[in-house]
Amino acid sequence: MPAMTVPDVTVLPRVPEPDRVAGRVRSVRSVTTAPNGLEGEGFPVRRAFAGVALADLDPFVHMDQMGEVDYAPGEPKGTPWHPHRGFETVTYLIDGVFEHQDSNGGGGRISDGDTQWMTAGAGILHIEAPPEALVVSGGLFHGIQLWVNLPAADKANPPRYQDIRGAEEALLASPDGGTLLRVIAGEVAGHRGPGTTFTPMAMMHATLQPGARLELPWDPSFNALAYVLAGQGSMGEERRPAVTGQLALFGPGDLVRVDAAASQDGPSQTLEVLLLGGRPIREPVVHYGPFVMNTREEIAQAMADYQAGRLGTIPAASVVAHRS
Repeated sequence: MPAMTVPDVTVLPRVPEPDRVAGRVRSVRSVTTAPNGLEGEGFPVRRAFAGVALADLDPFVHMDQMGEVDYAPGEPKGTPWHPHRGFETVTYLIDGVFEHQDSNGGGGRISDGDTQWMTAGAGILHIEAPPEALVVSGGLFHGIQLWVNLPAADKANPPRYQDIRGAEEALLASPDGGTLLRVIAGEVAGHRGPGTTFTPMAMMHATLQPGARLELPWDPSFNALAYVLAGQGSMGEERRPAVTGQLALFGPGDLVRVDAAASQDGPSQTLEVLLLGGRPIREPVVHYGPFVMNTREEIAQAMADYQAGRLGTIPAASVVAHRS
């Protein structure tokens, strides 16, 4: 699991030791297990938010862990051209290579540690696929796709695309040097990630060495989620166990705590955790297929607009060697 790594974590800026007197460590409200599924043309995913109420996820709507899978030659798969409206897709690639193209002129190739942040807004068509060379050769593929809701006032905004290179992420170490923290969006102890968001939020990937502990200051107005990408550990003050494919939902407080088990299974021998939080939008959510709106009428309008070709046009020259 390469993502973004450094030869010596101890040279990175440290997250300050939290004030345990002033701060309150969040307890864990629930731990849920992501069921397996298939997405797009048949690539395996874990549905990370399954079983969690939308009100507890707000401002997030949906998240898939894509892979981890080691494809044989000819096996890598992606998605065909499809529409979105009313939210943002955030694709964070940990291992492998993926290409993106959209009807607004955005797109490119991402690899280990890179992120594609696409704001669908009023509507867009896009495609995601492995490059032809990877289809031929096969190889490791692992990533996350997160859907972030947009407030009603921003759902009609023009689409936009952010190409975030892994080298742009803020890299931090825990006070004891046992954790590497990659800040993709939001802020930790004055260090801000490169992602630009409509709704205040945080997105971070933490790698904990066996036996390490991570305590992070967390905006009390945000919700807090921790998804285990790989490994074994525990969450919260009560040290609730969590393993690969499980999501911890935290209650209120000022600090988020994650502990890595002293012994780790798997090739990386580390605990890999995606940390998420955001300020709830607290608006009605109607989610239907590739559209996230506020009312059923808006969903019906999105479908009609898509069928009428008003969400964009597939470019004549597709940079993605993929069927439409």
